[in-house]
Amino acid sequence: MILLDTALQARAAEGPPSRVGLLGARLMAQGLTNMIVNSVPGMRMVAVYNRRLPRAQQVYNYSGLAETVTATTQAQLEDAIRRGKPAVTEDAFLLARSEQIDVLVDTTGSVEFGARVLLEAFKHKKHVVLMNAEIDATIGPILQVYAEKDGVVLSACEGDEPGVQVNLYRWVKGLGLTPRVMGNVKGLQDPYRNPTTQKGFAEKWGQNPAMVTSFADGSKISFEQAIVANATGFVVRSRGMSRGVEYRDDVMKIGSLYDIDEVRQLGGIIDYVVGTPLTKVYCLAEHPDPKQQHYLSLYKMGDGPLYSFFIPYHLVHFEVPNAITRAVIFRDSVAKPLGGPVVEVCAVAKRDLKAGETLDDYGMYMTYGEAVNADEMSRARYFPEGLVEGCRLRRNVPKDAVLTYEDVILPPDRLADRLRAEQYAHFRGETWLEELLLSGSTVV
Repeated sequence: MILLDTALQARAAEGPPSRVGLLGARLMAQGLTNMIVNSVPGMRMVAVYNRRLPRAQQVYNYSGLAETVTATTQAQLEDAIRRGKPAVTEDAFLLARSEQIDVLVDTTGSVEFGARVLLEAFKHKKHVVLMNAEIDATIGPILQVYAEKDGVVLSACEGDEPGVQVNLYRWVKGLGLTPRVMGNVKGLQDPYRNPTTQKGFAEKWGQNPAMVTSFADGSKISFEQAIVANATGFVVRSRGMSRGVEYRDDVMKIGSLYDIDEVRQLGGIIDYVVGTPLTKVYCLAEHPDPKQQHYLSLYKMGDGPLYSFFIPYHLVHFEVPNAITRAVIFRDSVAKPLGGPVVEVCAVAKRDLKAGETLDDYGMYMTYGEAVNADEMSRARYFPEGLVEGCRLRRNVPKDAVLTYEDVILPPDRLADRLRAEQYAHFRGETWLEELLLSGSTVV
């Protein structure tokens, strides 16, 4: 941040500002827009897309900008941005193709829609910052390939848990320690929550009930931890990670939950717990040098072998401008995959599912997501939680069983399905999903 704030001040003084286009207009988008408009030098929120135009306008109104220009054509959008007028549109591809936008921030949470817009944005030399963990965990590695081919940066965001964890991971490594556990902390874990049970909380905070449900049922944290795994090479000990083991003791002693020999053998793991006070994310790391162990003990870090580093908060939209600046000015990605997927998120039945039913989306009534190692995901042909919406069931699936590709019939012509198949072929040399899609047997 110390480096980024001076870079933004220089940008404000020398110009031009970093021009940001926003996909989506819900709570986080509203907070981010207000942040950029009123608190970030050297950056402009130039355009907002939403399916419902009044909501896009409200995002600007919330920031104190009452007058917006509605753009229905590319020319209208370009003209508005050139004149310094906040623009709103119902056409996301206008933002993707605009010559007046440097970076898009995707807050939609949609995998299929996001894939189509992002590939178009890459072609038009747009950097992209994702507040969309679902797309990043589902097809992020192959999207990185496309971004690099087009010479742009695809990045996770700072402020949300994956970015906070990867920043902490990099910082701890910079101290000379070896991270072994990257962990997240939740206040609640119940895989059977749904939009009805979460309605009150969602209304209190102005959030989407389905999104709030994905927090409660474990899907969101599975997406988030998969991103961390793919950026660090860490794995899960078993499908579902800890599934919400409760730990309410001192975070400095949280290493007692883990077997040091096991995590060493695995190379490092991702995990999460429920209820740890004053902690949002944690990194457990070891140091091989007895001399440095002596100093760590002196500095009140305990006696090891796992030393606990933690951050007590995640500030979400407050830190997203940091990720934007890293992408636009420094061409640095916050949580870039090391290569292909290491951990993915499989779909699990939230209730007994019946043949012929059409699945709703993540965070709804029918499925929840669990993090699973990519080897197991591919070997068992598990179906990804990020792509459940619109799939029709071929057969009954009992509650808490993992869905597989053999269980579903896909909606036709989904780009995200083709990208997942390409992801397996590109990184793992596996063609089973390509062959399945080409056969037509999985498509309605």
